[in-house]
Amino acid sequence: MAGGLAGYAEVVRARYAARLLAGTLVGRLPCATAAITIVLFTRAEGGTYSLAGVLAAVYGVANAVGQPVLGRLVDLHGQPRVQLPAALGAALGMAVFAWTGLEPLWAACAAVVAAGLLTPPLEGGLRALWPSVLKREDQVHTAYAMDAVAQELMFTVGPLLVTLCVSVWSERAALLVINAVGVLGALSVVVAPPSRAWRSAPREAHWLGALRSRALLALLGACVFIGVALGSITVASVPYADAHGGDAVYGWLLAALGLGALVGGTVYGARSWPGSARRRLEVIVGLLAVCYLPLMLRPGAVAMVALTALAGVFLAPAIACSFVLVDRYAPRGTVTEAFSWLVTMFGVGQALGTGLTGPVVEAGGTLWGFVVPGVAGFAALLVLVATRRVMAVPDVRAVAVAASENDLNRAVEPRFSSGDRA
Repeated sequence: MAGGLAGYAEVVRARYAARLLAGTLVGRLPCATAAITIVLFTRAEGGTYSLAGVLAAVYGVANAVGQPVLGRLVDLHGQPRVQLPAALGAALGMAVFAWTGLEPLWAACAAVVAAGLLTPPLEGGLRALWPSVLKREDQVHTAYAMDAVAQELMFTVGPLLVTLCVSVWSERAALLVINAVGVLGALSVVVAPPSRAWRSAPREAHWLGALRSRALLALLGACVFIGVALGSITVASVPYADAHGGDAVYGWLLAALGLGALVGGTVYGARSWPGSARRRLEVIVGLLAVCYLPLMLRPGAVAMVALTALAGVFLAPAIACSFVLVDRYAPRGTVTEAFSWLVTMFGVGQALGTGLTGPVVEAGGTLWGFVVPGVAGFAALLVLVATRRVMAVPDVRAVAVAASENDLNRAVEPRFSSGDRA
């Protein structure tokens, strides 16, 4: 553990690393808290659980569409010319939603679509920057783990910031404040020298871009179901919280999910793991699915917060493993787009989860809402098991070209030490 924590410290001390990580996390706050802010604002405006779930799903779908498109533009034109205008456009969309409310409904939907579609691909952009900032393979691996852990810190703090804004001001103020802060985070990233200097490697012209890698497609398919689980918990927790203390309990449940992932990711990233990252991902996703099952017990608020934290323990390790595999499978010149597709697939899954769980809760109650994440977790495991051969032997084209972009030392497997450790 001590060695791993020292590795985290070494990464943070690298020039610009802390600034880029912090700016990316702050810039992603609007996206990370969009589900809770949309749900709370819709309920405050008199909307139903189903409408809240649908609007959150609309945002998620728009975000899922926008991330790879903007990621490809970043690969083609650089980060500052894409990231900052997108951040401003997304914040404007949420501001329109906050001031117009739910009437007319078409305007609310259009504003939410704009906000989701223009969300800047800061997450993929950061992972594209790590090799130029850190240089060494072991540091990049540590940065991936630290990145996953830091995300969970954001998912822990984000819901609490939203509930604080709601308590002090209102649901409308929460939307406006969080999105304004997000623009400042994006600005901090794009004016940093590594972001301004970064250029993608030359890419083969192909309309599929990163998706021409079959191994990447298989991984993304599993990520969809992990996203479904996360999205379903967001909605299923609302009626549970209404029966056990209200919005404060809802905020603590979502914060506990992030806290569990924060703890799990910290422990996972504190050591090097021998063996195949692909096989390790299967084990982690299986444990993730098992930990979703106790949520169906729906005990009192304190115990439920503890169970929700347990449900998040294996999330950050799953994400860190996925980073390594995306890096391995991405074709040349598509690194930002490939990582953006990972974000997209989580977003698609979350949108499906939020859109599905609202009607499920209204039809069958809170219990059935918490059945959804368990089913989705095991579906993700099934995808990984069913595509073992594809993921074990990635496309020759994808691996061969990835090395020249992602590995400064031209290693056979980009940024992988012996034994495929992550």
